[in-house]
Amino acid sequence: MSLYQHARDGNAERLRDALGSDSAAVRRRAAEFLGEVGEEGDQPTIDGLLRAATTDDDPEVRGAAVDALDEIGEAALEQLLEELTGGGGDSEAEWVTARKFARALEADRPELRMAAANALGRLDDASGLQPLVGALDDEDPRVRLRAAQACGTYADARAVPGLRERLDDEEPRVRRAAANALGTIGTDEALSPLLELLDDGDESIRRIAAGALGKASTPEPVEPLARALGDESAVVRNAAVYSVIELLSNVPTQQSHAVRDQVVSELKAADDATVVEPLVEILTDGQQSRQRRNAAWILGRVADPDAATAVEALADALADDDPQTAQFAATSLKSLGGPVVEDRLLDKLGPEHPEDARAKAVFVLGQIGGQETLNRLEEYADDDSQAVRKRVFSAVSKLRAGGP
Repeated sequence: MSLYQHARDGNAERLRDALGSDSAAVRRRAAEFLGEVGEEGDQPTIDGLLRAATTDDDPEVRGAAVDALDEIGEAALEQLLEELTGGGGDSEAEWVTARKFARALEADRPELRMAAANALGRLDDASGLQPLVGALDDEDPRVRLRAAQACGTYADARAVPGLRERLDDEEPRVRRAAANALGTIGTDEALSPLLELLDDGDESIRRIAAGALGKASTPEPVEPLARALGDESAVVRNAAVYSVIELLSNVPTQQSHAVRDQVVSELKAADDATVVEPLVEILTDGQQSRQRRNAAWILGRVADPDAATAVEALADALADDDPQTAQFAATSLKSLGGPVVEDRLLDKLGPEHPEDARAKAVFVLGQIGGQETLNRLEEYADDDSQAVRKRVFSAVSKLRAGGP
């Protein structure tokens, strides 16, 4: 049975046995899984990880064991710190301070420095930040990695200079952790160096950069993110579209119009499928109203009128709980027009659909419809809904007169 299956079954005993494997890769994976299934008070698992963290001859296994103990909980991490320092008795209480953890960042054993960085990342103590920033220059990449990750948990702008330097780290995992931390901090100063990472050779770094740049408060990332829409990686392209939508929500009001124009221009120049698919996903599954509004608005300007998925999403959005999203969807459907839009909106006229959505569908049909639409609308002249009847009367009048 595989380690993954043991982890799924919560079989910590089998995973502990795997810590004695002749394969370092197996021992490392077992340690990682034990961090997921282990619990505070599970002393056999903690003891097994303590042995791995302090005696295994492979540095990656020791590192995985340190992280697993951190995942299990603060008490397990404190036991590791005691083990590594030879402490005991009353010394446990001393470790529960940022000052003691900071001192451990200067210890000779890298595993102790790793554990201390993890521990400082857990603490809500501002005094722990500067020691972590100093640890970003540690000679051991495993320590630099954990220091960068811990800096991200603080999300403090004072870590930006040190994290920026780590973007050139020779260890890819450190670079990714630094980029993630800068994205978490999210100030314009922190995000600025991520612009250059959109061309990085590492796909995961490009994805991190593309996903974080939506937090910017200036339109500067729009053009670089638009270029990222042509990235060979689908996950990078999707992240770029999400960030473009987020930028529209974040930029100051006085810049909003210019940014919208630039966004539409850049998105229209990109491959249609690259843009439309994530926009549809934002509109249908997004949790924030302002993002759904922007997705609905942009779809009407960049989607092909025959793009069934875009039209379907916009038509469904006529019933959105957010009135502005529903209105933007109606406006976009009017902009798109065409047979696909007509057919989909005609399907929305039945009484099984919400009244407001039906009324909006009738309004749009009155703007774009032809003879078939006119014939269908006349069937709803005696609809039970007064709002729908009023819309039908107006739409029919316009269509009979030859358009609005």
